[in-house]
Amino acid sequence: MQQRRIGDVQVSAIGLGAMPLSTKDGRPPRDEAIGVVHAALDAGLTLIDTADAYARDEAEFGHNEELVAEALRSHGSPEVLVATKGGHTRRGTDWELDGSPAYLRRACEGSLRRLGVDAIGLYQYHRPDPATPWEDSMGALRGLVDDGLVRMVGVSNADIAQIDIARSIIGPAFVSVQNQFSPGWRFSADELAHCAGHGLAFLPWSPFGGVGAAGSLGTTAPAFAEVAAELGVSVHRVALAWHLAQADVVVPIPGASRRESVEDSAAAAGLALTADQLARLDAS
Repeated sequence: MQQRRIGDVQVSAIGLGAMPLSTKDGRPPRDEAIGVVHAALDAGLTLIDTADAYARDEAEFGHNEELVAEALRSHGSPEVLVATKGGHTRRGTDWELDGSPAYLRRACEGSLRRLGVDAIGLYQYHRPDPATPWEDSMGALRGLVDDGLVRMVGVSNADIAQIDIARSIIGPAFVSVQNQFSPGWRFSADELAHCAGHGLAFLPWSPFGGVGAAGSLGTTAPAFAEVAAELGVSVHRVALAWHLAQADVVVPIPGASRRESVEDSAAAAGLALTADQLARLDAS
């Protein structure tokens, strides 16, 4: 399995986005969901992305973190970097925001309990809260590092100015940015390039365009389907290989609810695209 770095930690070039295992209406039964995580570990994936808000609704807040923790315990896996997030809240089934320092500390403490760890490997601020100054939220994350509750920090859904503020406040513990990026949604290309220039890991979320769009990727991204046909592989595998080719800081985190999907995603780390194929995909 090809490797990449997040801060001072070496991880697999492909991670597992565990969100679909907890948020989908048709999510798999718990034992099957745990089997998906096990399949990811068996395929060599050593990065799992979760969040406290990944649940169907407010009543089961923290569901995904508990699921991931149970899967890791039952697998007896080698060292895995678990990346979780705080800053999103749930009111019923609605998604709301709270980036206040007091809330982020409570959220982090809750994640620590659910994951069953002394310190979170990578803790990410889920989304900017317009009601809280960005600097205050970043100061709260720095406090979590200073107090030993988290080892590394990242931000999600951030622009370049916010990334630079995070770098200045958090310092060396700030290691990653998780923004939306996919063949059909490339509006974070500038942020990706900025991360590459500063040695920050870039974790594209929804690398296939989102849960509702993943199944139609071959139709919405015809150039990717064309290359997939040339190579005799899935369009999803080509999409992930294309992500990896953007920069050596990119670590895509595709979601999955089936073992077969995880295994196909993991295989993308070994897929070589020619210069001509990459040029066609980049231009599409």
